[in-house]
Amino acid sequence: MTRVRTSALAAVAVSMLTLAACGGGGEDAEADSGGGTELTMWVNGADTPQELRDYLIATFEDQHPGDTLVIEEQDWTGLVSRLQTSLASEDQTPDLVEVGNTQSPTFTYAGAFSDISDMYDDLGGDDLLQGFVEAGRVDDALYAVPYYSGARAVFYRKDLFQAAGVQVPTTMAEFADAAVALQAAKPAGAASFSGFWFPGQDWYNGIAWLYTNGGDLAEKQGDEWVGTLSSPESQKGLAEVQRLFTTATSAPKDADSADPWVPFNNGEAAMFSAPTWARWSIDLPECNKGVAPDDESEAAKALLAEQQACNEEKTGVFPLPGLSAGTPATVFAGGSNIAIPAKSPNQELARDLLEIVFSEEYQTMLGENGLIPGNTQYADSLGDDPYAQAARDAAIDAKLTPPAEKWADVESARILEDFFQQIAGGADPAEAAAEADQLIADALN
Repeated sequence: MTRVRTSALAAVAVSMLTLAACGGGGEDAEADSGGGTELTMWVNGADTPQELRDYLIATFEDQHPGDTLVIEEQDWTGLVSRLQTSLASEDQTPDLVEVGNTQSPTFTYAGAFSDISDMYDDLGGDDLLQGFVEAGRVDDALYAVPYYSGARAVFYRKDLFQAAGVQVPTTMAEFADAAVALQAAKPAGAASFSGFWFPGQDWYNGIAWLYTNGGDLAEKQGDEWVGTLSSPESQKGLAEVQRLFTTATSAPKDADSADPWVPFNNGEAAMFSAPTWARWSIDLPECNKGVAPDDESEAAKALLAEQQACNEEKTGVFPLPGLSAGTPATVFAGGSNIAIPAKSPNQELARDLLEIVFSEEYQTMLGENGLIPGNTQYADSLGDDPYAQAARDAAIDAKLTPPAEKWADVESARILEDFFQQIAGGADPAEAAAEADQLIADALN
């Protein structure tokens, strides 16, 4: 099944490359539009707050009278297949598109994005997040640039820690012990409780244990990619992961990392791990002021400020600790790249919008909303509160997935979701890793 899926992905990649090469005249089509152009931008999930979307729309339309900007939100789930379809069609493609940093190499190599090498210095140059830049580069040409990053940190309920007599951990081993102790104590009295919310398919968080112990998902040996889940370092991390699955969580084994704050808000988990912008999704019942979503009155704003202050008083945050005290774990560097699709008929307007995204004002707004800006020159906009500090500490050694041309094939085939679910279900880590390594190698080669 994996080989069939990979072949389909490869076919679409070839299709996009062919269309990018022979599809002509994006700029000519724009020049002949006669004004009144509607530009479309895709953002993924709720990570880009409405305030930022409104700023982009207002700024773009102010700079381009008569033109309009429509921002469409895409679900992360199934995004790769939607991109494969839309980016190959002038009729369906957006004009500016957010793509996950792990998906960027596949579409970049496929020729799905326009060359923006000449914009590199204007967008931030060497101040851009370089790991993300490399994910958007082919040889010496640049096709995608970093939109934002968000290294994962651990959120916890202070009252549940106190009730269970647990201290904030300073090492990865202490973290596991704390999660197990919280699970056993069930301080919230819930029928189903997790010391650490850790669904079985959550490889985004799980790979931190592999990375921190010196393991990896894959590496290139000569001209071939090989899976490395079977390496001694990866196996050491997987043993720790399996312990957490077995003794520290009641999260479903067949669920992924989506919305971990929901059980946290419901009192069903003492800890969860997510990018630090998840602070805005924490909504504890005892803090909720009952403000209607469409109420924009000054009184509503005051109540929401009180609500957020209450949530943050009862919630703590810390970077997942590493092997020794004072060092953070090597977590997965979440985040996105942003690119101009090659099939967009509005190339110049899309470049103008990209410049707005990398303006000082917008980059600062990203930081103020808990997102690490694509241009690190504006990282101070994150602030100096505990959430900003946790984000910076977590980002120190944060790591991307392997920069393989076909890494999106691995994600589309859900190889890692299936593998981690097997580990959560009690499978032998060595046997499961050997099988997954072969699937990864088949997909990447």
